[in-house]
Amino acid sequence: MSRTHFRTALALLLLGTGACAQTFDATNLGVPVTMASDAGLVPQGTNFKVESKALWFAWGVFPISNPSLQKTLAAELVGGRSVANLRIKTRTRFIDGLVTLATLGVLAPRSVTFEGTIVGAPPTGP
Repeated sequence: MSRTHFRTALALLLLGTGACAQTFDATNLGVPVTMASDAGLVPQGTNFKVESKALWFAWGVFPISNPSLQKTLAAELVGGRSVANLRIKTRTRFIDGLVTLATLGVLAPRSVTFEGTIVGAPPTGP
């Protein structure tokens, strides 16, 4: 392998390792969020599990759409409520892989699951 081919392959490999990276920031959720409760304590509240899709373009380099927990749980997170034991799972399901292969990587969907518990008093309606 020539030196030019080696450098090109290395550049593509490095580009691929940074693709499809997602950052989840709980500070803009607007309510207190904890990733884990104290040992032995189970938060009392309403459990939730929300599945969403993230879509990437050009082999995962450019995000097209990112899932938003804030938009999904906006109605439930009012009136002093908070989220406890938040877990976020990002994975490539079989159908996501098929779409990626069928489009030769131009589109790369990922499945994102948010799980946790909404704690606090439910909002009172009029």
